[in-house]
Amino acid sequence: MRELDFPTDENVLVGTATADDAGVYKISDDLALIQTVDFFTPVVDDPYTFGQIAVANSLSDVYAMGGVPKTAMNIVGYPMATMGRGPLREMLAGGAAKLREASTVLLGGHSVEDAELKYGVSVTGFVHPERILCNQGLHGDDCLVLTKALGTGIVNTAIKGGLASAETIAEVSELMAALNRIAAQIIQQYEISACTDVTGFGLIGHLAEMIAGTGTGVKLVVEDIPFLREAYDFAAMGLVPVGAHNNRRFRENMVLAPQGFDPVLRDILYDPQTSGGLLFGCRQEDAEQIVMQLHNEGISHAAVIGTVVKTGKDEIQLIG
Repeated sequence: MRELDFPTDENVLVGTATADDAGVYKISDDLALIQTVDFFTPVVDDPYTFGQIAVANSLSDVYAMGGVPKTAMNIVGYPMATMGRGPLREMLAGGAAKLREASTVLLGGHSVEDAELKYGVSVTGFVHPERILCNQGLHGDDCLVLTKALGTGIVNTAIKGGLASAETIAEVSELMAALNRIAAQIIQQYEISACTDVTGFGLIGHLAEMIAGTGTGVKLVVEDIPFLREAYDFAAMGLVPVGAHNNRRFRENMVLAPQGFDPVLRDILYDPQTSGGLLFGCRQEDAEQIVMQLHNEGISHAAVIGTVVKTGKDEIQLIG
């Protein structure tokens, strides 16, 4: 099998060597370019809402790196023969509305005929080279803060099965379509040691990436972790996406759970999220103030969910 040898140069500040949310390339001493791309199949039936969610998800990677998104390009796979132009226009209109909200301009894009609808955007953003937020670098005694509730993957599974109410669909759609822009602006005022956004690998999976190979432990206080109330009920019914089980098999060797730990809560912690919240480490003395600011800006699910400890082991301890 041929070895993968990706090109790089000295101006690559964050590249393929790490599991960060986006790549960063230095332009000058005070400017670096952030680049990311993401696309996926619909998670809700309404094409306008799906367009909003897909774009919010892609923009989130730039916010997680401490940057500001500036330009985007559409990526579309679409079954024109079976769906016609109407849903496509609605989807792109939803995406454009979210780009406008983020003060990000659309420069173009590319589409292909595809049997299954897919949509997303590539995003370019700016950041100061000395203010990049990476997903590793947590300090001992840091507090961990999460800005959005978990459970979107489980609820989306229920939506696909026709089991979610209109109220639940509206709630989870609003959550997924919400930008992480304000949260990113708030945390730029503080000393943040590491940051990521919680997406397909679930809370445990992304937290595992933050501590892998660092000899750092994390204590998660499970009762403090925000999750959608409907997600628990659906998970208890067995409506858990395959991705959650894959996430658990991949990372469960890093997790210490008390005997008899609720398997439904376990599934929520591994649940793959779409356009999830920011997860970051901050100083203990700042945590309460940060969460209060987030709440004041309408980010009501934001919460301190645990602490970082230097244990010499890469492990995640579940408390409660």
